[in-house]
Amino acid sequence: MPPKKQSMSDAHKKALAVGREHGRAVRAYLEWLEFRSPKRGRKRDTSPERLAEVEQQISETESALQRLQLIQLRRDLEAASETEDDPREEERVRKAFVKSARAYGASKGISYASWREIGVPGDVLKEAGITRGGA
Repeated sequence: MPPKKQSMSDAHKKALAVGREHGRAVRAYLEWLEFRSPKRGRKRDTSPERLAEVEQQISETESALQRLQLIQLRRDLEAASETEDDPREEERVRKAFVKSARAYGASKGISYASWREIGVPGDVLKEAGITRGGA
């Protein structure tokens, strides 16, 4: 006879949901930090002039494959220009991080130094209640 399955308590289900929410908030902030960090090389030109130039190339190109690549380039440039330096997005992900980071870090054993090494600013960690002493 197979062992009887035990169902999770509501408290356990809630704790798992909270943990997932903390993980999503931390991941979103870290991805935002990575996205906005300076990259090597020249910054991608997302100006309206560049978009118009790509649009012109799309209309003039006879090769379907080249047109496909140019369409993707246009979409990439549009997406980059929409998210570039959006202060509302920065504020949203920072607030969610501040709310979740301390609990997430405590549950995963993440130290102040590790947060700093991945690029989280000290003032954000302070606001989250994460200190060098681990309090």
